[in-house]
Amino acid sequence: MFNLSEKGRNIRNMFDDIAPRYDLLNRLLSMGIDRRWRRVAVGQLRIPPRGMVLDLATGTGDVALEIAGRTPDSVLVIGEDFTQGMLLKGREKIAASPYAGRIELVNAPCEAIPHPDQTFDGITIAFGIRNVVDRPAALKEMYRVLKPGGRAVILEFSTPSNPLFKIIYNTYFHRILPFIGGLLSKRSAYKYLPDSVAAFPPQEQFSAMMTTAGFGKVRYRDLTFGIASVYIGVRGEA
Repeated sequence: MFNLSEKGRNIRNMFDDIAPRYDLLNRLLSMGIDRRWRRVAVGQLRIPPRGMVLDLATGTGDVALEIAGRTPDSVLVIGEDFTQGMLLKGREKIAASPYAGRIELVNAPCEAIPHPDQTFDGITIAFGIRNVVDRPAALKEMYRVLKPGGRAVILEFSTPSNPLFKIIYNTYFHRILPFIGGLLSKRSAYKYLPDSVAAFPPQEQFSAMMTTAGFGKVRYRDLTFGIASVYIGVRGEA
């Protein structure tokens, strides 16, 4: 049984609080770009027929649904999240989708994935790894449950390197976004978002963390001027 730290419990409670309007604010605050980012991330997977995919920090199921829509009908998708409020919203969306029979949701943290070794042909986590308290442990768990040759695809916010765009980005992210988020949901959660992005390791440093966890062929690609980055790592053949 995995025991969350106080920080982990606080993060979980925060996402429980914002779950009812999470999807609305995602679309509004990103101007819909988050959907394209998720499509790009899912496009990096290589899943065979009758394969299994694990979507960590699945939230309300956006990535799990994208995976189901772009893989053969025989592929099973497991969405995992430690926040009950998010999973409740996700169950509603999945039940109303054409993929209800192919997506299963599990309540668990990323640091303790409740599946046997070498279970999955691919793993995704979108905008969730920065919220994981023990990232090295989560990366090792991802490596453990991935089959040899399988890919881990991690989508996360980044800080743009272009000086001019960085000024525009920081103004929006640190001032406008918390204000709008506070009007429609919980302001503290949307103040946490830019703070957590600022504290996340730079691309090269996070890539090195993936390598330390065991992944090979680690690479990353910046999206939309570096607002987000998609990281790819492969578990070596046995």
